[in-house]
Amino acid sequence: MTEYNLVLCDRIKQAIAEIAVIADKLPSVVIIHNINGTVAWMSGKGLRELGITLDVIIRLSPDEYYNVYFNADDAKDYVPKILGLLERNRDDECVTYFQQVRLSGYAEWKWYMSSTKILLRDENQLPLLTITTSSPIDAMHHMTAKASRLLEENNFLRKNLTTFAKLSLREREVLALMALGKTSAETAEQL
Repeated sequence: MTEYNLVLCDRIKQAIAEIAVIADKLPSVVIIHNINGTVAWMSGKGLRELGITLDVIIRLSPDEYYNVYFNADDAKDYVPKILGLLERNRDDECVTYFQQVRLSGYAEWKWYMSSTKILLRDENQLPLLTITTSSPIDAMHHMTAKASRLLEENNFLRKNLTTFAKLSLREREVLALMALGKTSAETAEQL
């Protein structure tokens, strides 16, 4: 290993160590990702919830990690946000999003609100590590229902966008009034 790589490894270890000191005192899960999407470190709370050890999780490929623990449908919404964050590479920028996680021993998804920012950059100021905090959303809380509804709406839009684009302006106006619950008579009168 070159001297540069050793220095870089030491900087990464130091950044992780600084977070590890306080992570288990926080009410959320803390995850540090390498720029390639692999997990570099996860707080004990997160490891317990996923039912995995740090040694195992850091050896998972990004595809293995995301396919096992995260809902691919809502990932379509937040992954581009994270990639945009990395491309913009601004100090103190953070993206926040909802995601569904499959916890150890549960068949159902559990909703989390997560926020991600760049934690560490290299000597050229390119991102090396990201840090994410993820907090569970109480299943009885109204935000869970809203997040589920938004995910369903986004999936519906994604599936039907080309069909909607083929509608004429007048057809779109009629559809909008139907969506508002207008009767045929009310729609005819308004148009």
